[in-house]
Amino acid sequence: MTAYGNFPGSRPRRLRTTPAMRRMVAETRLDPANLILPAFVREGIDAPVAISAMPGVHQHTLDTLRKAAVEAVAAGVSGIMLFGVPDDANKDARGTAGTDPDGILQVALRAVREEVGDDLVVMSDLCLDEYTDHGHCGVLTADGRVDNDATLERYAEMAQVQADAGAHVVGPSGMMDGQVGVVRDALDQTGHEDVSILAYTAKYSSAFYGPFREAVGSSLTGDRKTYQQDPANARESLRELALDLEEGADMVMVKPAGPYLDILAKVAESVDVPVAAYQISGEYAMVEAAAEKGWIDRDKAILESLTGIRRAGAQMILTYWATEVAQWLGTGRTPGRG
Repeated sequence: MTAYGNFPGSRPRRLRTTPAMRRMVAETRLDPANLILPAFVREGIDAPVAISAMPGVHQHTLDTLRKAAVEAVAAGVSGIMLFGVPDDANKDARGTAGTDPDGILQVALRAVREEVGDDLVVMSDLCLDEYTDHGHCGVLTADGRVDNDATLERYAEMAQVQADAGAHVVGPSGMMDGQVGVVRDALDQTGHEDVSILAYTAKYSSAFYGPFREAVGSSLTGDRKTYQQDPANARESLRELALDLEEGADMVMVKPAGPYLDILAKVAESVDVPVAAYQISGEYAMVEAAAEKGWIDRDKAILESLTGIRRAGAQMILTYWATEVAQWLGTGRTPGRG
């Protein structure tokens, strides 16, 4: 054997020798408190409806939504983000079901708050797309364009009714210019100064939203490229970030998560407010589909994907695996760590 003196003098592999060693020196840790569960609640059903493109995820009834919220609390999940799915008959051009105090999302917010109180941060998606018959996130002009300023008026109404229904946090997600400022003013003027805003700061026009369209029963034809961000752009996200913070955002988010870890890292390095990332439906579906084929280890892939998002700078992660992963972490079962 050739002698090389002290070469190599530094051996990083020494810190990888055992599972206990790897756990001890891990630079990034996941905790149930990092996780937020997105959940869908559908009007007019008496049993959960499976979402074919998202195995294991359902459109909830009010009763099963309550149970999901209780399970999330028990697992240590921090929050739940609610999306309403109205009957098609209740959709119209202005998305009025979204501002109806008795609309499905408002009813769901009250139900979850009644069930878990303040034990879970109850969040609401503040957008019109689920409620419009055209599927866009705002009010349309006569020639079919999304009218930014008319949409802001609708968002102000949504903020008020969602806060009245019990939302701790509202998440304006339509990517309208000025949406955070308008929502903040609407909340403050109606006595909801304590309701927080999770700004969808960098929301990209992504191919990975596909399964979500099924989940919310979207009526969209075409795309949202005129208001969601272009995947080619990075600096633009920092411009959006500066505007959202100036307008009063309490927390900021990058969506999707996995394909935009570079954006997430830039945002996290630039702010002193909490940063979230949304691991969206297409990210979920890819892992589940590949695992079903036997091509990847499902549990290890889930944990690796979440660790990567956390490592890039997300303090909070919206993921459809939130409760399941929180249960793993709570019992010390961490696939892939060994």
